[in-house]
Amino acid sequence: MPEVIFPGPEGRLEGRYHPQKDRDAPIAIVLHPHPQFGGTMNNKVVYNLHYAFYNMGFTVLRFNFRGVGRSQGEYDQGVGELSDAASALDYLQSLNANSKHCWVAGFSFGAWIGMQLLMRRPEITGFISASPPANMYDFSFLAPCPSSGLIVNGTADRVAPPADTLALVNKLKEQRGITITHEQIEGAGHFFEDAHLDTLVGTVTSYVKRRLTETSR
Repeated sequence: MPEVIFPGPEGRLEGRYHPQKDRDAPIAIVLHPHPQFGGTMNNKVVYNLHYAFYNMGFTVLRFNFRGVGRSQGEYDQGVGELSDAASALDYLQSLNANSKHCWVAGFSFGAWIGMQLLMRRPEITGFISASPPANMYDFSFLAPCPSSGLIVNGTADRVAPPADTLALVNKLKEQRGITITHEQIEGAGHFFEDAHLDTLVGTVTSYVKRRLTETSR
């Protein structure tokens, strides 16, 4: 999988780009957890989500937010990181102009950034939010949430408690025109340790495949 360097708002951004042979393949970007707590594009959850999308026929890009790895700049409280994500999507779209489906997946802090990107970019047709930190960040900008998607969390998550995630899901489910699917993985912590990671990948894969089947009818 080729390493790529592409322009971001504060200099270069480092990523991993995994194209399909099909020029019409759907595209997805995957966003990593908090840069100040060890989050990188090589996080296990991010890595596994990347390959889950690739194995479903997506052309996929994951990348390091500013100040992480070889990406230039420094942490910017989520504001700059949202701009980084927008630049990553621009880059991915520039290489895949024929793609008809665009997804964003994020884990933890990356889920928060991904949901904000969703609000900015109407071309995004689906999202995956894994362990969204609804207790730490304000998600009220999702009014209304513009796209259907999957929110998945563990029942033993001590970083982002399930009760806060459920409150977010219930709030989003009140909105019309979209469908928020919520899956809880029994016994899983914030990072979907051990066998829970396979369960996460299976959950995401079955959801995305179902969505793709529905849109192709």
